[in-house]
Amino acid sequence: MDPIRRKILTTGAAATAMAGAPRMFAQQTGVAGAGAGARVYERGPVRIRYEEAGAGFPLMLLPGGGLNSTIAFFSGNSPFNAIEEFKGQYRCITADLRNATSGQSTGPVEVDRPWESYADDQLGLMDHLGIDKFMVMGFCIGGPFIWSLLQRAPDRVVAAVLAQPVGWRPEMRDPNYPGVFWKNWGPALTAQRPEITRPTVDRFVTRMFETDPDFVFTVTRDFVRGCQTPILVLPDDSPAHPYAPAIESAMLAPNAEVSLFPWKVPTERIPLAVRHIHSFLKAHRPV
Repeated sequence: MDPIRRKILTTGAAATAMAGAPRMFAQQTGVAGAGAGARVYERGPVRIRYEEAGAGFPLMLLPGGGLNSTIAFFSGNSPFNAIEEFKGQYRCITADLRNATSGQSTGPVEVDRPWESYADDQLGLMDHLGIDKFMVMGFCIGGPFIWSLLQRAPDRVVAAVLAQPVGWRPEMRDPNYPGVFWKNWGPALTAQRPEITRPTVDRFVTRMFETDPDFVFTVTRDFVRGCQTPILVLPDDSPAHPYAPAIESAMLAPNAEVSLFPWKVPTERIPLAVRHIHSFLKAHRPV
């Protein structure tokens, strides 16, 4: 090959590789043992495993499962697979919760700001993906997370769906009540992570769920009364998903809708509830 031509081709190939490097490093590689679309977002000591599916206006999907919420919820314990259901119309983004014992997201246990630390992860992930405005749908503990996001970033969350949200009920003062879904998380986490102590996780859950507990955990009734974001509530009535705070939040929020109830039983009702979610999201999706 002509020496000049060889030099041009070599230089061009190197330049192409260098140009592609930032994008490659930004997207990172797949996570071992995770789904094909799994990626990791890092911010200091925090590592959040996330997945994306579909295209369109961004829709953040918050899995259920309490402090052990992971992406696997949608293909396991969820009433329906929200990723599969909505990826045809939306850019779906979901993630393992930080320090979920069956997940791959890790980070410090921030005793003094438990709810705020999770909001940091959720908003930080959207920043990492270059997403400003988005819609959000959350199951179970995703309910309080959504209210926290609406308080932290009201101009970014366009609309929200709260499905079977957790909330406070007086029976939760009894640690043996089955609705105290956070009691087994700490021992399991410390067994996996010896650097995290039992007193640390005990203080974390006490601050998160048992210090002045009320209503939806993360915001006050006054905040809900003033929240202008459109919301759709799909209430449940189980030990961890009490009906009363879910329906009260819907009654207080000025732009709230409520699904039929019960919507999960019989199972033939679930498609009707899903159609309601589709119409709600479509109505509030920016053009």
